[in-house]
Amino acid sequence: MDFKKHLETAWNLMLNHLAALIIITLVMTVISLCSLFILAPVMMAGYVHSMLRLLREDRVPKVQDLFSHMYLFLPLLAFSVVALIASMIGFKLLYLPGIAVMCGVTFACLFMLPLMTDEKLALIDAIKRSWDLAMQKNVSDYLVVVVLYIGLMAIGSSVFIGTLFTQPFATLFVLSVYLERTAHVRQQPPVPPPTPRA
Repeated sequence: MDFKKHLETAWNLMLNHLAALIIITLVMTVISLCSLFILAPVMMAGYVHSMLRLLREDRVPKVQDLFSHMYLFLPLLAFSVVALIASMIGFKLLYLPGIAVMCGVTFACLFMLPLMTDEKLALIDAIKRSWDLAMQKNVSDYLVVVVLYIGLMAIGSSVFIGTLFTQPFATLFVLSVYLERTAHVRQQPPVPPPTPRA
């Protein structure tokens, strides 16, 4: 995997659309906080799809994009609650199990949102497909992507204003990898139906 290419892609898009990315990230953060994070998962779905369109079409992200996948509210809320409960149990037992749960969920579900918004997969199907993409060849490369994503988000969350920069950059980086990992699947010709026996 060409990490330099993915990082440069994310960086160049950040520079070219900095104002729009800061605005949409700020609005998403404010809405998430005001809703006590109840709307955070579905806002993130719209955010991810908007970033994906930026990558594919060079389309400038818009605030209204955040509300473009409201039909995913219930499944994403349920997933978030389950993930939160699992993490809290881990933190209650010992600190490290909680971190392990969070890292495991990130590893398995890194591509879940783009798959749900881009390929219109249901929640469980998106999780399975995300896991399959993670376990493709060069799993070690994918693991580096996960570590970079977690690191960027951790750096951004340490200072509020940092999130406005690290969130779009990390998202664009992950989506650039997503497009690479799913490209060969889209390019494969359809399997012809079996020839009927005489």
